[in-house]
Amino acid sequence: MSVHGSFSSIHMKGIIMKLSPLFVVLVTVLGLSACDKPTVVNVPAEKESVPGPAGPPGATGGQGATGNTGDTGATGGQGATGNTGDTGDTGATGGTGATGDTGKTGGDTIIVVPPPAAE
Repeated sequence: MSVHGSFSSIHMKGIIMKLSPLFVVLVTVLGLSACDKPTVVNVPAEKESVPGPAGPPGATGGQGATGNTGDTGATGGQGATGNTGDTGDTGATGGTGATGDTGKTGGDTIIVVPPPAAE
């Protein structure tokens, strides 16, 4: 190697070392300036709507259809037995019966009466 060659390599190292912080700053500035900046959009607030006056009433609706007829109900159970009626009044006394014929004169009929049983 020649003297001239070694001087120039030392000289180049010095220049690179002096310019290194400048390159770092330059790369940082370029990197940050390349970033997207968000766009701020101000949206105006919506106005609150106020209802207007009521409109006229609508026409009357038609008559609805007739409903279905219900089913016939079930037959009811047998009712309870009624109360016993009051006892009737005593009947009127009957009329006098017809008078019988006169009896025949007795014959030889004997009536035997047994003695009472011993105790």
